[in-house]
Amino acid sequence: MDLLTDRIKDDMKASMKGGAKARLGVIRLILAAIKQVEVDERIQLDNDRVILVLDKMLKQRRESIRLFADASRHDLVAIEEAEVLVIQNFLPQALSEEEVDAMVSEAVIESGAESIKDMGKVMGLLKAKMQGRADMSVVSTKIKAALAG
Repeated sequence: MDLLTDRIKDDMKASMKGGAKARLGVIRLILAAIKQVEVDERIQLDNDRVILVLDKMLKQRRESIRLFADASRHDLVAIEEAEVLVIQNFLPQALSEEEVDAMVSEAVIESGAESIKDMGKVMGLLKAKMQGRADMSVVSTKIKAALAG
């Protein structure tokens, strides 16, 4: 099985050889986050768990970008956006907006959701399918809109 961590380590070596210091720094952060979970839980992460770690890192970066933008710290926004691009490189292909909309509609029908109270059912169906492939806060907003309409 092709492990995502192996791909990340290979990319780290390539970044070292190529002198891509900023990219190398982000890759080291990724590997440290993975290692932290492995040490804490005394397991070796499979690809699904690595994707969860990457998704969490992505969520943190997006929140930082929002906060830095609100504070007019565009220098820091640029750094975080560059990190987002590196992290996204290791995630599965992102879903298009049309694909997200279609999956939300399908999940609403499949779950039988009728109101905002049923949002958890819909999110439960979508989370595993979309993890690492879509911004779940955007998905949440789309679910709310679908259930409110």
